[in-house]
Amino acid sequence: MILLKNGIVFDGKDFNRQDVLIDKEEIIEVRENISGDYEVIDCEGKIIAPSFIDPHVHLREPGISYKETIKTGTKAAAHGGFTHVFAMPNVNPVPSNKKAISQQQTIIDRDSCIDVSIIGSITVNQTGEGQITDISETHNLVIGYSDDGRGIKDSYTMYQAMVNAKKYNKPIISHCEDISLVNGGCITECDFAKEHNLKEIMPESETVELARNLILANKTGCHLHVCHISCKESVDLVRYYKAKGCHVTAEVCPHHLILSDKDLKLDGNYKMNPPLMTQEHIEALIAGLKDGTIDCLATDHAPHAVDEKNCGLEKSAFGIVGLETAFPLMYTHFVKKNIISLKTLLNLMSDNVAQVFNLKEHKIAKGYQANLCVIDLDAKSIISSKDFLSLGSNSPFIGKKVDGKIIYTMYKGAFVYGK
Repeated sequence: MILLKNGIVFDGKDFNRQDVLIDKEEIIEVRENISGDYEVIDCEGKIIAPSFIDPHVHLREPGISYKETIKTGTKAAAHGGFTHVFAMPNVNPVPSNKKAISQQQTIIDRDSCIDVSIIGSITVNQTGEGQITDISETHNLVIGYSDDGRGIKDSYTMYQAMVNAKKYNKPIISHCEDISLVNGGCITECDFAKEHNLKEIMPESETVELARNLILANKTGCHLHVCHISCKESVDLVRYYKAKGCHVTAEVCPHHLILSDKDLKLDGNYKMNPPLMTQEHIEALIAGLKDGTIDCLATDHAPHAVDEKNCGLEKSAFGIVGLETAFPLMYTHFVKKNIISLKTLLNLMSDNVAQVFNLKEHKIAKGYQANLCVIDLDAKSIISSKDFLSLGSNSPFIGKKVDGKIIYTMYKGAFVYGK
């Protein structure tokens, strides 16, 4: 048995100085002053919290394993305090049928050190149009459906997908992007784009498709989960449709909350989709996070090879790694600055995700699986790609000072990071 001693336990509502006793996969006792002949891990002054859940991760395998693998991606997740991630469908073969999903699941079963839920594609081969995936065949194999990386071009295709997803009680996890309004752009409409003669992406490229999807979700009753929400009008739309009773949830990424167009450099690591926005949009995202319009945090962890990100803003691939930096960045920029509480942050990264997707929550309580992380809030560090367990190092936060560090991560009672 393992005894986590003298920690400050977060139970989802409060923080209490307690010990946590773990036997095999299960938490069997949580109280003060547990003693006995156990393996003792001293957690004096450290937070013991439910481990995190990330609903938006690109693990790149099968098919694109030079960018990331199930093994490296889940190790990176554990480093970041996560013990459950959702794998986006832009892999090869695309998980749009039983055979492809089974192939991906075989790799997960063999190589993953944590839970991985597969997200199936909305359209066959993730084309964003045409034939939709047979949800009747695949619904019991996936957590939901998305064509992340591209919007669904045809409204009737999205409508059909929502009708079928509703029938099997599965969410449509929507990357909202009208590609005609992106028009080959690489960063948002801003002064930096004009100064450097760079093609701009209209924020409306997200909002126009989101509006359509919300109308269809409201009609069908399908659960619509909005990926990486990034702009003011999108927050307004989600807030409005939630008030109407539409089953819509939304996620936001740390980079869209922390960085703005004022931080842009002629560096491919600042290129992501959606792009970094202006301060007006960031303030709306923060307001949406605080009032519950935005339900949870997601990293949109998207690793690339170095030569795919060193081509400047115009030619580099879209994407940023985030699994290993999410907590310290959010703690440094939001909790330490009293924008949100530590309790709120921990719930945004764990319990809120479980509620959105009807998962059993990670909880520090007797009878629950021992999925948890130990956090040193006093630790200070400089983000370095040398510390990453991911194959990707494409982050604009390299070299930034942060507070807060994941010391241990446990999955089913075993240490998957830190020991």
